Amino acid sequence: MGRDKKEGVEKMYVTPSGESVFVVDTHVHMWDARPENRRNEHGLSFIECFWGSHAALSPPERKWNYEDFLHYGVDRTCRDLFDEGYCDHALLLPTDLKEFYINGFNSVEQLYELKKARPNQIILNGRIDPREGRLGLDNLEREHEFHKFKGVKMYTAEWLGASKGYSLKENFVAPYMEKLMHLGIKNVHLHKGPTIHPLSLDAFDVRDVDHVATDFPELNFIVEHCGMPRIDDFSWIALQEPNVYGGLALIPSFIHRRPKYFAQMMSELLFFVGPHRLMFGSDYAIFDPNWVIERLWDFQFDDDLAQEAGGQITNETKRKILGLNAAKLYGLDVPEIARLPNAA
Repeated sequence: MGRDKKEGVEKMYVTPSGESVFVVDTHVHMWDARPENRRNEHGLSFIECFWGSHAALSPPERKWNYEDFLHYGVDRTCRDLFDEGYCDHALLLPTDLKEFYINGFNSVEQLYELKKARPNQIILNGRIDPREGRLGLDNLEREHEFHKFKGVKMYTAEWLGASKGYSLKENFVAPYMEKLMHLGIKNVHLHKGPTIHPLSLDAFDVRDVDHVATDFPELNFIVEHCGMPRIDDFSWIALQEPNVYGGLALIPSFIHRRPKYFAQMMSELLFFVGPHRLMFGSDYAIFDPNWVIERLWDFQFDDDLAQEAGGQITNETKRKILGLNAAKLYGLDVPEIARLPNAA
């Protein structure tokens, strides 16, 4: 099990039974949370929430030291994802958080350094905040002209001046969706997950997603973390909205410490959303993708949850989740050895 190093064969995850699996990590960061980049105490509390998840849920042998976790840089990221990691491609999701961090936490500018290091493996997304009005629209157009984004990240709980979050139902959101369609950017990643101190629980609420999904059927809305712990709300929204997808980042990380909880979440998602609209994400560097991929590939439902999910989770379903679904959304070429038998 590991990376396939054979001559002439694409490097990718090889299962214990010898199958080659195409992996796209759709939720990757490269942040700078060092003390010198923190604007205030919120920068510390924010990264400590991340550290708490890493420490609580990672297997002991996969835990980092705290200083490395604050800032790990280009070389380590490339090593962990590609050189020693199983990822064939990684999708970068920018998060500015400039109310908390002087130069930004995980900005487009910071992530571009990683893109330059691995241009054929890194997909750099943009970020938008509709509260920025015309200035934000102009900035998106300028950045897209240079980077040619295929997707953007929206963080509805991010602070901006006196605003501590916004809803996708706000009138100022629609012009940004229209601009995305005009630019040909079809993938919108919406951060809708657990509360992070000091951000607001209400701004993470997933129940505004159907509003934009219905109004803009030409766009794909990838709900990061599947709205957890509001999995039920997300599942019913995705059931009715065919352009809503689930980004699984954080959810598979419960396999190690809370396997029953993970299995329950996956049974709900597979029953309501199905295997075609769920995508793997490690939430790197909160978690090292390798162990998550290994555990996900080995995972099976017990009999009761298999019935709840509508059937056992198959290797074909795992292939779709680990990379094939994302490849379809982002137009990535999948090596023949990793395609499904009935794929074109």
